[in-house]
Amino acid sequence: VQLVESGGGSVQVGGSLRLSCVASGDTIGRYCMGWFRQIPDKEREGIASIYTGDRTTHYADSVKGRFTISRDRAENMILLQANSLNAEDTAMYYCAIRTDLHCGNFTATRFGFWGQGTQVTVS
Repeated sequence: VQLVESGGGSVQVGGSLRLSCVASGDTIGRYCMGWFRQIPDKEREGIASIYTGDRTTHYADSVKGRFTISRDRAENMILLQANSLNAEDTAMYYCAIRTDLHCGNFTATRFGFWGQGTQVTVS
């Protein structure tokens, strides 16, 4: 499976972005998929996950109430709607597929397929 993220960019504080993660090589019918972000010299932070089978979602406290993860089966992708952005949201954002279905756990080493990332800059 290959993942390609897009939708990043520069936005002002309080603004919004919608990130996309398109999968190829397999359908995303029943996967646990997640969004992570990373800034230089920091560990990758899991922020949202979704079980594509029934759309069950989980969020990190840092984004809860501001970010929404969803899936688009027709386009074989997941989305991340990021609202009320602040400077602390500046990071490279990655999508990934977990190797099992424990979607509530954001341990990065449990995710086996990663995209190349898309940069989000909030200023």
